[in-house]
Amino acid sequence: MMAGASAAEDDEIDFQYSHYQEGKRDLVNVPNNNNPIEVDSVFGYSKISLTDRIKLYFNYSQDTWSGATPITIAPLVARSNRAIEVGAAREKVIVGASPYLNGQIFLDKDFNPLTINPKTQKARDIDASPVQVLAMASPETRKQGDLKLGYEWDEASLQAGFGGSIERDYETWFGNVNGSLDFNQKLTTLNLGASYTSSDIDAKFDHDAAPYLIKTDFLDQISKTLSKEILRGSKQDWAGNIGLTQVINKNALLSTNLSYVHSGGYLNNPYKAMTVVFADPDSLGSDPNNRKGLVGDVKAFMEQRPNERNQWTMGARYVQYVNPLDAAAHFDYQFFQDDWGINAHTFQLDWLQPVGDSWTVTPKVRYYSQDAADFFSPYLISKQAFQKVVYDPDTGVISTIPYDPGKLPAYFSSDYRLSAYGALSGGVTVSKRFAKGLTLEAGFEYYTHAGSLHLGGNGEGSYTDVDYFVANANLKVNLSSLGRALADGRHADHAHHHHGQHASSPSGVMSSHMLKEGETMLGYRYQWSRMAGDTLHGTEVATDKSIRRNGCTAGFTGYCRLTPTEMNMGMHMLMLMYAPTDGITLMLMPQFMDMSMNLRMLDGVSYLATEDHLHIHETGGIGDTGMYALVRLLDVGSHHAHLSLGVTAPTGDVDIHLRRMHQGDEGLIHYGMQLGSGTWDFLPSVTYTGSDGAWSWGAQMNGAMRLEDRNPSGYALGNMFQATAWGSYKLQSWLSVSLRGVYTYQDQIVGQFNPTPGVVNGKVVDDVNPGSKNHYSTGPMDYPGNYGGRYWDVGFGLNAVIPSGGLKGHQFGVEWLQPVEDDVNGYQLQREGALFASWGLMF
Repeated sequence: MMAGASAAEDDEIDFQYSHYQEGKRDLVNVPNNNNPIEVDSVFGYSKISLTDRIKLYFNYSQDTWSGATPITIAPLVARSNRAIEVGAAREKVIVGASPYLNGQIFLDKDFNPLTINPKTQKARDIDASPVQVLAMASPETRKQGDLKLGYEWDEASLQAGFGGSIERDYETWFGNVNGSLDFNQKLTTLNLGASYTSSDIDAKFDHDAAPYLIKTDFLDQISKTLSKEILRGSKQDWAGNIGLTQVINKNALLSTNLSYVHSGGYLNNPYKAMTVVFADPDSLGSDPNNRKGLVGDVKAFMEQRPNERNQWTMGARYVQYVNPLDAAAHFDYQFFQDDWGINAHTFQLDWLQPVGDSWTVTPKVRYYSQDAADFFSPYLISKQAFQKVVYDPDTGVISTIPYDPGKLPAYFSSDYRLSAYGALSGGVTVSKRFAKGLTLEAGFEYYTHAGSLHLGGNGEGSYTDVDYFVANANLKVNLSSLGRALADGRHADHAHHHHGQHASSPSGVMSSHMLKEGETMLGYRYQWSRMAGDTLHGTEVATDKSIRRNGCTAGFTGYCRLTPTEMNMGMHMLMLMYAPTDGITLMLMPQFMDMSMNLRMLDGVSYLATEDHLHIHETGGIGDTGMYALVRLLDVGSHHAHLSLGVTAPTGDVDIHLRRMHQGDEGLIHYGMQLGSGTWDFLPSVTYTGSDGAWSWGAQMNGAMRLEDRNPSGYALGNMFQATAWGSYKLQSWLSVSLRGVYTYQDQIVGQFNPTPGVVNGKVVDDVNPGSKNHYSTGPMDYPGNYGGRYWDVGFGLNAVIPSGGLKGHQFGVEWLQPVEDDVNGYQLQREGALFASWGLMF
């Protein structure tokens, strides 16, 4: 829901990371080895005063999710009884827990589903139990950003903003206007807001489920290529809200809000289906195994929701300061209603308890309950034949009569989020406020979603139950408090005295400077790199024929069928630096990564391939965490040198799986798209910088040495060495340009993925990982010999230190690194370049 126009009084910058993790779903005795949904998210927020009255707001968020998600609900009896060998254990492959959605079940004369006697294969007991049907998905990434500009009067404010959210199959653009008005001596505040959102859906149907889905009502929105079906739709949302905040007394505050959202267009989830059992009453008693009942055909329809939705929300918050405990209690209640039949209540209590001078502990509890949508049902039973064969004795013609759509409801969905359920959650947030405006928060919240928790009972059965948790860490920088601390403290005299020493260093150079004793620096660096175009072999462009024959045979038996056409990598790095003495600077650098790769089929491949190979592979989440100690070696006049000794902790995943073409074939994704090295690594460097007037220069040698022979997935990245030198010239006292050259050498990957048993096309195989004999879609990116090489680059940079105003002392840098020559090991995609952007603030 859209927030009101109220905002923090002080300027600030926030960085936050969060992890969402579901527990495994209970599939009612159906084996479930699918990994549950997990989401890694990074969020950044800033509020900057451009002038005393003009404020700039910026938000950025990015999340990557993966795991098994429910696509429909089916009768538990709609399952296969065949067993297959997986390693040393036997487990059943269950139709009800896979994307294969068609089949048959027995029903009694009253249309109740029946179980099957495993010995006689005859129908016996009534069992209408539903079960979730899960489908695995490869990782997907969503990115969202928005910008807002605000103007503040003495008793009013106005903000206008716009933004967008982009993911593989969903794109959204939005604009909003918010305002506030203070009156009654600023004891009362009126908040108003309005927004418009336009969304486009470009959904590609899963190749396993697509043949089984009935899409009759959406044929005009579906386009087909060789093997893909793509549904395109659009939706629009108009929203408005009004809120009132009243200061009751010095210890209490009350706020109320009312909002309305109108949505129109394609409001379905294209990846959700409804299971329909067709049972013809005329066939009652016709089956020899079920003489008292009939056979039903199980089919899967795309869900059908109304193309319009109106939503209303009203709520209130009461805040009470508790003087004896120096604490505050926040009581929240929200009531939600829409014209789909959903009524929902939310109750939340937060207790803010300061501990000492700088700690705050905030326990919270939240309860949510909603009624089911009018058109929700776990599955449908339609009393008609899906397809009826009719013989006309007069003409001798045999005809087929399809089902009558008019006998199905106009709208239907089995999305468990539209069912009647309750959710109870509890959590705690702990924050520590440091000097100079820094606050570090960590929070954890655990949720239980269950039909039995529905307010007043009558919720859905346990088949919809799921537990999950959210953990997050948040760094807040209050720029206003920081500015006051600098003005009052000893740093006011020299906090920026040696900025020129490193502000002119190119943005892409790591560990390029040290701090003075007692100084702290907060920085952020973003790196984006792209590989695209031709596949190289050494320094030459490789033909498809050469890739097919040689690109997948470096120590393995394989046959290349694919090659990348492009690969993009983004990396967010947060840098925290502190100097306990003049001679030592400590640095901590966590990072968050995302990568995408597009593939094409090689010419001349004699393989019945489909266009499903051509989609983009994505990964994202926490990368490896760097810890560094910088030791000063030389500090004479304008000449400086230091040594950096760093290690990286293997916090990035190296076991990310890719959902491939065939059900069960879920091997590890390519080496270069795992999020870390998986090993502890030693990262040394030595740096020299010098300056003379407007000119400055520098050089650095750095490397990466793997401290372990193998990571948990069975391989180790190659060691790396890099040498770089640069020169910089000041165009103004606050602005400089830079030019540098870079040489990089990296060894190839050592080892290969550990074998992973799996199922391909219903057959058990020993290894479904890339590079194995069972992996049908291998390409150069799946072989360790096709990594590493020798690379030459030239960089062009621009650096600035803001000299005055609200951003005084903030450092900004940008650099483009242009490849000059690639000499690669094996077969690799050609590099196009890399972009570095950085921000820093020292205090």
